[in-house]
Order: sequence, then structure tokens, then C-alpha cells
Amino acid sequence: MHVSYWCVLAAALLPFAFTAIAKTIGRREFTNRAPRVFQSKLTGMAARAHWAHLNSFEAFPPFAAGVLIAQQIGAAQGRIDALAVAFVVLRIGYGACYLADQATARSLVWTAGFACTVALFVIGA
Repeated sequence: MHVSYWCVLAAALLPFAFTAIAKTIGRREFTNRAPRVFQSKLTGMAARAHWAHLNSFEAFPPFAAGVLIAQQIGAAQGRIDALAVAFVVLRIGYGACYLADQATARSLVWTAGFACTVALFVIGA
């Protein structure tokens, strides 16, 4: 299986890593009976982990589509793999910036990750 496909799996799992962090930090209040109520009351790093979780779900569909479309149109596999790995690394960095409350760095890393997604759509053009 191509590296880029493994990256799609990794990107699909990232939101769950961030929500696990939110639940771990806010564990005293966590109840699985009402997770949305719990999430709405998060503050500080736990809230930022939840926001990274939500943004990771938002970033996933266009990334996954970009990998599949680039593969389907016959773009160079090495370029697809490199962009996919870069995306996953940047998304991990994005989450780290979110947790550390580094808004400017987070925005720069988000932009670079988004550029990887856009590049996946255009590398075969």
C-alpha cells in the first residue's frame, strides 16, 4: 500500500488523539453519558485540544479526496507521498501549536497543511 494511503489513515485518526487529550486533561468532569455537555464546558488546554479535534475533522475530507484524486489522475507517486506525509506532520504540529496556545504559529502551520491539500489537487494538472 502506498505511503499516502497510510497517511490518510493517520489523518483520520488524528481527531481521536486530540479528543483523548481533551478527555484526559478534563477527566474529572468527563462523562460519556453527555460528551457534548462535557465538551462545551472545557477551558484552557482541554478546550484547545477539543478545537484541534474539530478542526482535524474539517481538514480530513479535502485531504483524503486530494490523495485519491492525485492517485487517480496518475500524478507522480513520490510527490503524492511527500505531500501526504507533509500534511500529517503539519497537522500534528498544528495540534501541538493549538495545545501550546501559539495562535500565530498555529495559523502558519494550518496554512502550510492546507497548501499540501491544494497541491494534491493540482500536481497532476
